[in-house]
Amino acid sequence: MSKETLAKFFHNTNLVSMTVAREIAGQFSYKAVSKHDFLLTEGKISDEYYFLEKGYMRAFAHDTEGNEVTTAFCSPGQVVFEVASFFNRTRSMENLQALTDCEGWFITYKQLNELFHALPEFREFGRSILVKGFSDLKTRMLITITETAEERYAQLLKTSPETFQHAPLKTIASYLGITDTSLSRIRKELAKK
Repeated sequence: MSKETLAKFFHNTNLVSMTVAREIAGQFSYKAVSKHDFLLTEGKISDEYYFLEKGYMRAFAHDTEGNEVTTAFCSPGQVVFEVASFFNRTRSMENLQALTDCEGWFITYKQLNELFHALPEFREFGRSILVKGFSDLKTRMLITITETAEERYAQLLKTSPETFQHAPLKTIASYLGITDTSLSRIRKELAKK
């Protein structure tokens, strides 16, 4: 793997020149995460800003009864980290786990802040990532409130079909806020149409 994919990720926002993008990418280190292993476990402070180049991950937390509830799926080309823990330097309530063998590039909190202060272009890039993340989170919250389980399933199938290839159905059901049984029923009903 080369850091060129990472540099292109920074450059494609149109906020960072290719020269600066390569300079930023040069500060990242390679990291592989094996299937089922964790990038972050709850109770730890998130210290790695991880660009996922290959593979699929999920974020999940435990509900009051100890059940795993998937909060996000991460695919290649995305940054994976627990925002609140990372920036507030607090213990994470979420886990970040590899659904497949994963490869990517990371930088620590300290290194990231040094780059933010040294490179205004990178600071703007970071701001754009946070705004997009907040917007996506707000949209997901509203969809959970305003759409039926069938609509949420159809939307996930449309926007992220690869999730169904890499994530167990139980994990997808928890992400959609439904039971495994409900997900099976929805899949059967849609297959008939």
